[in-house]
Amino acid sequence: MKGVLISGDRSGCGKTSVTLALSALLARDRVVQTFKVGMDYIDPSYLTAVTGRPCRNLDAFVLSPEENREIFRAANRGAGIAIVEGVRGLYEGAEAIGDAGSTAEIAKLLDLPVVLVVNARSVTRSAAALIRGFQAFDPAVRIAGVILNNVSGPSHREKATRAIEHFCRVPVLGAVPPLEEMQLAMRHLGLVPFREGSEMAGFRERVGLVTRLIGEYVPPRELLAVARELPEPGDAPLLPERDGSPDVQIGLAHDEAFNFYYADLEEVLASAGAGVVRFSPCHDRLPDADGYILGGGYPEIHAARLEENGACREGLREAARNGVPVYGECGGLIYLTDRIRLAAGWRGAPEEGVFDLAGILPGEARMPARRVVTYVQGEAFDPSPMGAGSFKGHSFHYSGVELEPGTRYAYTLVRGVGIDGMRDGAVAGNTLGTYCHVHPVGSRRMFGTFVERCRAARNRA
Repeated sequence: MKGVLISGDRSGCGKTSVTLALSALLARDRVVQTFKVGMDYIDPSYLTAVTGRPCRNLDAFVLSPEENREIFRAANRGAGIAIVEGVRGLYEGAEAIGDAGSTAEIAKLLDLPVVLVVNARSVTRSAAALIRGFQAFDPAVRIAGVILNNVSGPSHREKATRAIEHFCRVPVLGAVPPLEEMQLAMRHLGLVPFREGSEMAGFRERVGLVTRLIGEYVPPRELLAVARELPEPGDAPLLPERDGSPDVQIGLAHDEAFNFYYADLEEVLASAGAGVVRFSPCHDRLPDADGYILGGGYPEIHAARLEENGACREGLREAARNGVPVYGECGGLIYLTDRIRLAAGWRGAPEEGVFDLAGILPGEARMPARRVVTYVQGEAFDPSPMGAGSFKGHSFHYSGVELEPGTRYAYTLVRGVGIDGMRDGAVAGNTLGTYCHVHPVGSRRMFGTFVERCRAARNRA
């Protein structure tokens, strides 16, 4: 099989559109396994949809080198080509000096050639100087090809291509003109993750448009030509499989309000002996389970529907009161509070809106609030359903949560921002709510502890 990494010279250069289109085109006649660098849910959902295989996340800050290699190897089983989409610019990462969290670190760790997508608007020969700088910045990163975006016409394309291939000694694999139709299609996809269902009826049409347009200017065979032959991944699974049937059932909130989950989560839970039953806090009654996980998403957009489903809210509150372990991340944290308060003017609302939620963590969520996008790192302390130990993760939210004085916190952060400054992981009984998104593989110990505490709580009942 082959492997290649598609990165960009900056955010907004067009690498997501290029990666999506080339993955879709190649998936027509071969098995394509995609990956996304960074803690992200949106792009992986699109890449999963166009290839039919779960896109996996890689991250050199949150995951160890061996964990990244394990995920890459295991996911590639049965695939013909691995395509990794980078995050932001090639060298952006967690720190100003180090590689951690950067696309470049993943390229070196997995020994993948890099195709650099460059925003060539208004530059020709200067594009060569830019690429030479990327080459010289870290010679251990091998830039194997370039795709130009926003090329205004044949003369622009020819001049930029000649300069790059002469001075940089790498091929230009394609040149995409400014295409309003493509930009409009990607804008309509917005920040909504793909999910199967009628509300995503326009997804394939828009992706089809992006794929057709980019395919006219970037032939997939050019990407294959610079991809590297990879060792066969073998048959070993990502995690050891537990013998026998699952003896614990975890209720996993999964609907239009809660759908931010990494593809590895259910495998990590299964390796600890847990099965998963999905349910919708918007539409369903709470299923009978030994524990519950509520991931991130957009509860603020669906607040009225969540409030209307009182049976689910009351069921979760009763389960928590009886000691059943509950874990909520970001959107899940919001749902665990008493209410959410949406400011007048938010999403065009003429007046403030207040909606009742599960009422397990005393306090309320508010939106909008200060934007928080950062890596987090901290220490978890018992008692909490996730146990004690160090962890790394990511926070990304526009909300704020104000909990009542006296709330107990199980997380102390050394990096990032939590619910209350450097405090996060609010605990009430056997329930924990946090703004920290953690990767299931990097935090498999925490999820293993959660399953063990679900098992213990069931046996006490």
